[in-house]
Amino acid sequence: MLSNSSEPLLLIGTYTEPEDSKSEGIYVYRMDPSSGKLSYESLIKDVPNVSYMAVHPQSGWIYAVNETEQFEGKPGGGISMISRDSSGNFRVLHKQTSGGANPAYISIERTGRFALVANYAAGSVAMLPIGVDGLLSSPSHVVQHIGSSADPKRQDGPHPHCILPDPSNRFALAADLGADKLFIYHMDLDEGKLHNHTEVEVEARTGPRHILFNSTGDRAYVLNELNSTVTFYNYDPTIGTLERVQTISTLPRLFSERNFCGDLHFSSDERYLYVSNRGHDSIVCFRVDAGSGELAFQSHLPSNGHEPRIFTLDPSGRFIIAVHQKSRNVVVYRIDPETGNLLHTGHEAELDMPVHVLFL
Repeated sequence: MLSNSSEPLLLIGTYTEPEDSKSEGIYVYRMDPSSGKLSYESLIKDVPNVSYMAVHPQSGWIYAVNETEQFEGKPGGGISMISRDSSGNFRVLHKQTSGGANPAYISIERTGRFALVANYAAGSVAMLPIGVDGLLSSPSHVVQHIGSSADPKRQDGPHPHCILPDPSNRFALAADLGADKLFIYHMDLDEGKLHNHTEVEVEARTGPRHILFNSTGDRAYVLNELNSTVTFYNYDPTIGTLERVQTISTLPRLFSERNFCGDLHFSSDERYLYVSNRGHDSIVCFRVDAGSGELAFQSHLPSNGHEPRIFTLDPSGRFIIAVHQKSRNVVVYRIDPETGNLLHTGHEAELDMPVHVLFL
């Protein structure tokens, strides 16, 4: 299938192992940069349950976590390394165990020498060396989290949902949904270790899920899955500390039904923050105060699907693409450049159990 190389390329990770899933791996699409229309291009097979992906900052290699309890005949989840050749073809080059069951998140620290993984079911975070050829070694360090909280179903033990380096690349922060804690580690890039630095407890039944830093690295926004809020912290990258400033709901005041937050991203100019609601099935837009960093509600847009899990901005910053796990569709929205509000483009793609989307 021929396509215009000026059209941005996106990868959509899917759940392949549930009995009712017909998905086969990572689906590759092109997006028309003017209209947002999606066109299927190819399929990367032999990558089960791809719940999150990250791109190497120097080489462009792609690392996808495989959210499984058994991987390549061994207990735990895995990571698949994918490359793209000069002809544009994708190939799985290498696989490695993640250091624990059901990894839900992967990030690459700035030097490109280590991957950081959150193993959700195992309750651990891991650091894995990356060789000059891009191949992953087995984990150089696995840290087992300890703790639980008030929700007996979701918080019976630790469940880290993300881990990522801060913009200074000195510390790594992990959000643990099960323990209701934020763990801050000092990254040792010589020994490949995560040294305990400090822990920040949050209110019971909060369920911190994802962390987002601003571009200057002095503000952190934490998405809380279980109580549908965003908490804004001032962050000091010199000493690795968080100071809570504000917590704001992602839902309308009168909405009382079940909801779990999914993802959060800034607009390209960081004037707006977007959050996905799974249950209310919407994308909420907040205004970001340039001086204080505090959030103010601006708008909700129905997501045109059930349970918008992960979403992302396209490279131009003019569109948002959200994947809906339950309604099995991918929806494209346009960002109003004047107000930051989202508008429906009318462009969608049908896909079985999409759970992650990544632009290259």
